Amino acid sequence: MQVSIVQYDISWEDKSTSQAYMNAMLDASPPHEHGFVLVPELCDVGFSMNLETIVDDRTGEWARQRAIRDRVWIQYGFADRDEHGRGLNCTAIADPSGRVHDRYTKVHPFSHGLESKHYAGGDRLVLVEVGDLLVCPMICYDLRFPELWRLARRAGAQAFAIGASWPAVRHEHWRSLLIARAIENQAFVIGCNRCGSDPHLDYAGGSLIIDPTGTVLAEADDTPTLLQADIDPSAADGWRNEFRCHDDVHEALLGTIEVVRSNPA
Repeated sequence: MQVSIVQYDISWEDKSTSQAYMNAMLDASPPHEHGFVLVPELCDVGFSMNLETIVDDRTGEWARQRAIRDRVWIQYGFADRDEHGRGLNCTAIADPSGRVHDRYTKVHPFSHGLESKHYAGGDRLVLVEVGDLLVCPMICYDLRFPELWRLARRAGAQAFAIGASWPAVRHEHWRSLLIARAIENQAFVIGCNRCGSDPHLDYAGGSLIIDPTGTVLAEADDTPTLLQADIDPSAADGWRNEFRCHDDVHEALLGTIEVVRSNPA
């Protein structure tokens, strides 16, 4: 299976320009049919708290149409609201027919960056069968909470796909933690970080595709990049069967969370 990451400089709160940029990158190097495409957190507006401006259906419609056009799976980031009007930082996967699977809401809003004042946290994990690969979507700050990833691994996740707006000042944390999550969960980790800048922060890109042993298969620099690598979905289970470290996990230490095995919406 081919994995593609669209790393680019998001146009601040400008969906039309951002979507056109992503389209141009994908048109220039079309992904393989039935491959997996990952774009950043809040993929066409940037890390904005301006819910009045950014919450609408255009992001999902773009992802659905792009998935149909290229016959691929696309994980995209977008904002929504809950029943109380609070923001939700979400990601969802559209399949090659354009159907959208259950969305994941970021469990850990970034309180240091005041995200938690505008966005409510989610309370469940989502697993999506992407061809022969069981993928768990994650979002940015979730990377710092390994217990969440371990719960997904316990539920069967073979790969984690995380879209982010990870600041340049902590770039080394991004890289180190992605590799650690791959090693400790014996899973593929696909991490898409934006590059460029917004009115508040600079971003260093550094998107990565990592195999279940922690080996980096592909890595981007700090410029707009369509990063691609071919992966073998069976490699996660193969490595887990060969090196059975998870047999020694103390399950009582993990806690619980609802895990949804996704169906198309």
